[in-house]
Amino acid sequence: MIQVGLPIATLDSFGPIIQNYEFEYPMGRTTIIKEPLGVCGFITPWNYPLHQIIGKVAPAIAAGCTMIIKPSQLAPLNAYILAEIMDEIGLPAGVFNMVAGSGSKVGYALASHKGIDMVSLTGSTRSGTLVAQAAAETIKRVTLELGGKSPNVILDDADLKVAVTKGVYNAFLNSGQTCIALSRMIVPENRQDEVAEIAKAVVGAMKMGDAFEEGVYLGPMVDPHQMNSVRNYIKSGIQEGATLVTGGAEKPENINKGYFVKPTVFSDVKPGMKIEQEEIFGPVLSIIPYKTEDEAIQIANDTSYGLSGSVWSGDIERAIRIGKQICSGQVFVNGADFDINAPAGGYKQSGIGRERSKYGLDEYLEIKALIGPNK
Repeated sequence: MIQVGLPIATLDSFGPIIQNYEFEYPMGRTTIIKEPLGVCGFITPWNYPLHQIIGKVAPAIAAGCTMIIKPSQLAPLNAYILAEIMDEIGLPAGVFNMVAGSGSKVGYALASHKGIDMVSLTGSTRSGTLVAQAAAETIKRVTLELGGKSPNVILDDADLKVAVTKGVYNAFLNSGQTCIALSRMIVPENRQDEVAEIAKAVVGAMKMGDAFEEGVYLGPMVDPHQMNSVRNYIKSGIQEGATLVTGGAEKPENINKGYFVKPTVFSDVKPGMKIEQEEIFGPVLSIIPYKTEDEAIQIANDTSYGLSGSVWSGDIERAIRIGKQICSGQVFVNGADFDINAPAGGYKQSGIGRERSKYGLDEYLEIKALIGPNK
């Protein structure tokens, strides 16, 4: 549904967009012309590999650009299949190109090459910094979708069981290897224990194992490096004094093969703790208590990230009012479903630019002002 269905939906969404898009229009005696930006270099990740590729390829083709894709070393095979499809459907030679390899070599070459007009990366904030630095050498356009540490603000009038249950499932989607995962659950202090019990029960009902087995929700980390990194974050949370509600850094019981990490929930997490500030990219949820609404908003915004967020309230107008104060590119209100037509992107160190929707198309267009003579 996600790894294949979502890319198809993203591709389909750009048909109506370009049918209704004004590539040329008058503005007084000036004509505004939007032209293809040129040759685009795409550097994409492993966690939702085909989706992240199509998120760049679809608007680039719609705009009339050519492109070179560098898929993740850890998940390149989907990109090879896509290249075969592009050839089979008769896309003109040279429009879609692919080069496999490491980020340090191929990624750097794309970002720094003078023949490339734009580079777009989805990856870590560190990778975004390196790409932006390399791109600066030739002053090319850069779009970046980077890390996240997204807040899930649950207000005191919310349906706690519904909000916490959906919040835990969101945080552990793709085993927590999701940039928009709601990894910080911000809850009323006087209801933290109740939240922790609900979260523990939800995690206890999640099945971990082989993703091809029926009912499995939690799979492995992508590689041993990621597994060890997540386990070290769990150790850090314990050392800093957060309360371990469930999970832990030990190897999961009854699983002898694979890079698995126990789904872990912490409560009594204080702002500033490592597990509260840094992107873990694994199945680790931090429950952070607050006393007042203003404090909840402050905690939500007090990280270097701003990719996604969520707010829950029994009063929809209150939820929207709080949502407007969360500094992130997307905010989901009362468990709203994913919207393929909504622009995606980050505030602060979560990125530059937007993907999907007409705003995603804009990233691949250059604006020319054709100024007519005085009358």
